[in-house]
Amino acid sequence: MTRDNTLATMATKPASYRWMQLLMGIICMAMIANLQYGWTLFVNPIADKHGWSRASIQVAFTIFVLAETWLVPIEGYLVDRFGPRPVVLVGGLLCGIGWVLNSFADTLTMLYIAAAVSGIGAGAVYGTCVGNALKWFPDRRGLAAGLTAAGFGAGSALTILPISAMIKTSGYEAAFLYFGIGQGIVVVLMALLLTDPRHVISPALRAKAARASAHSAVPQSRRDFKPSEVVRTPVFWIMYFMFVVVAAGGLMATAQLGPIAKDFHISDTPVSIMGLALPALTFALAIDRVLNGITRPFFGWVSDRIGREPTMFFAFGMEAFGILALYHYGQNPVAFVILTGLVFFAWGEIYSLFPSTCADTFGSRFAAANAGMLYTAKGTASLLVPLSSVLATMTGSWHAVFIVASSLNALAALMAWFVLRPMRRAHIEAANNTVNHEASSEGAPVLAH
Repeated sequence: MTRDNTLATMATKPASYRWMQLLMGIICMAMIANLQYGWTLFVNPIADKHGWSRASIQVAFTIFVLAETWLVPIEGYLVDRFGPRPVVLVGGLLCGIGWVLNSFADTLTMLYIAAAVSGIGAGAVYGTCVGNALKWFPDRRGLAAGLTAAGFGAGSALTILPISAMIKTSGYEAAFLYFGIGQGIVVVLMALLLTDPRHVISPALRAKAARASAHSAVPQSRRDFKPSEVVRTPVFWIMYFMFVVVAAGGLMATAQLGPIAKDFHISDTPVSIMGLALPALTFALAIDRVLNGITRPFFGWVSDRIGREPTMFFAFGMEAFGILALYHYGQNPVAFVILTGLVFFAWGEIYSLFPSTCADTFGSRFAAANAGMLYTAKGTASLLVPLSSVLATMTGSWHAVFIVASSLNALAALMAWFVLRPMRRAHIEAANNTVNHEASSEGAPVLAH
C-alpha cells in the first residue's frame, strides 16, 4: 500500500471508530475475567471432591497468573508487529481450551496444564487489549486503559451468580465446560472485528493529543523507548517493584476470599443490604467485581487530570487502610461485604495507572510490549499467593497475611510520591531534551507524538 493510499484509508474512519475498537477490547476482557476472578468459587469444590489441599490447588492459580503475565511482553511484541487480530484470535481459543481441560482434570498435573493453557490465552487477550487502548487514546490514556481493564475487573460480575448456581446444581465440572466454551467463542468473534490502530489513527488525532499533552497535568515522553532500552532504566524497576507489592495484596484477596470467608464462618451467612439479600461470600464477590471494575476508569480519569503519582498515593493508602479494617472487622458479615468492596476498589486501579504511566514515560510506539513487561509484575506478585496459605496455616490465622499486605501498600503509597515522582520527571525531561536537540540539529520542527 502506498503512502497516499495509507493516508486515505486513515482519513476515512470517523472519530467514533476508536471508541468502537475500545468497546471490542472491553468485551474481550469481560469474557476472560472469570479465569481469574471466578477461580475462588472452584477452590473448595475441587478440594472436597479430590481431597487435594488448598495450597496445592492454589498452585494452579499461580501457574495461571504466571503464564498470563510473564508471556505478555512476547505477545505485546507480536501485537506491535502484526496487529491485534491474530493475537486475540489465538488467545480466545486457548482460553476456551483451558477451561474445558479444567472440567476433565482428575489429577493435579492436568489441573496445572489447564492453568498454563488458559493463562497463555488470557495474557494474549489482556496484553493486546490494553496495549491497543494506549495506542488508540494517546490523549486519554488513563481513562482508556481504565475502561479496558474494567472489562477484566467487572466482567465476571454478571456471571458470578450463574457460575455459583451451576456449581451447586451440576457440579464445578459443568461450569468449567460450558462457560469455557461460551467465553472462548465470544472472544474469537470480537477478534475478527479488531483493527490495527497504526492503519487508522489520523494525523488530526495526533495533533489533538499533542495539544492536550501541552496543557496536561501528566508529563509525557516524546521519545519512543524500545523494550531493550526500557529495562535499562531505573525508573522502570521502581514502577515494577511498586506494581509487585500492590498487586500481591489484591491477588491474595482475590484467590483467598472464599477460604477466608469460610474460616471466618460467614460464607453462607445471609446479608441484606439495600433490599438485596445474598450469602455473604456471594454478595461480596458480586459487589467486589463491580467496584473493581469501576475503580479502573475512575482512577484512570482522575490521574489524567491530577497526575499519576498523586493518584497512586491516595489509592494505595486507601488499600492499606482497607486491608487492616477487613482483618479487624471482617468477621461481621455486613462489614465483610463492605470492606472487601473497599479493598477491591482501592486495588483494581493499578491496572489502569501503571500501563498509562508506562506509556507516558516510554512513548506509544512500543506501548504494548513495554506495558507487557511491566505487567509481568503481576506474575511475580502471584508467587506470594500460595505463601499466604502456608503463612496462615503456620500461624493459625490470617493476621500475619493482612499485616504484610497492608504494610506493602503503605510502602508503595510513599514511594509513589517521594521516589517515583521525581525520578519520572527527570527521565521525561531528559528524553524530551534529547528529542529537542536532535530535531534542532536536523533543522526539523519539534513535534509531540
